[in-house]
Amino acid sequence: MNGALPMLARGLADAVFPPVCVHCGGLVGDGGPLRHVCAQCVPLIVRVVPPHCATCGHPFYGETAGERLCPHCETLRPAFHEGRTVVLLQGVARALVHELKYHHGLHVLADIGTLARGAAHVMAFVRGAVLVPVPLHARKERQRGYNQAALIAGALARAAGGGTRIEALLRRTEHTASQTRFDREARRENLKNAFAIARGAAPNPSQHYILVDDVFTTGSTLNACARTLRRAGCLNLDVVTFGHG
Repeated sequence: MNGALPMLARGLADAVFPPVCVHCGGLVGDGGPLRHVCAQCVPLIVRVVPPHCATCGHPFYGETAGERLCPHCETLRPAFHEGRTVVLLQGVARALVHELKYHHGLHVLADIGTLARGAAHVMAFVRGAVLVPVPLHARKERQRGYNQAALIAGALARAAGGGTRIEALLRRTEHTASQTRFDREARRENLKNAFAIARGAAPNPSQHYILVDDVFTTGSTLNACARTLRRAGCLNLDVVTFGHG
């Protein structure tokens, strides 16, 4: 009965306010895999599958024999071990992230969780790990009302199960300028000393930690967080993002 009531409420809400596709604006019909992406737009989502870059998760196309240099992260010098991503941040996937980040679109988290659940290489990677969301500065989080990385980490943990949990080990100490207009080197400079270990946090060197963010662009934010965590003793450290691009 407990599960039937939310389903009934959702059905009534959809009948009164039919869900609209975040990408094209069309109505989303019944029976599709996603609640906020229409049947015409779902196939446009580029889901990442192996083979992919072990550092940033971007897929490799064409010939994959031998060692490959990834143009998306070859100059990164990562402070973490490996990385995975669920989708490429194009078109529909970008619309989902923008809806969450800039339009208070918490409703799309169900679709983000569904897409993550379908990414077997990501689920196997995060299952049983401790997920560490990339933090927002307190002022920014107050303005937005939430941290989208923490919400995505929650969606990943629910999708993976297997004891996967979340710990807020990091805090953002500097309210830095937006990274979106910076090149790789400027992003790195912008993030110097921007993160610290959260007060009272006690990382366990034997625990598998995974940094979680919405998007992998140049990797500068994730790497700044990873350096802070490694200095605090997080030695088994990887990263996961919902999108790459």
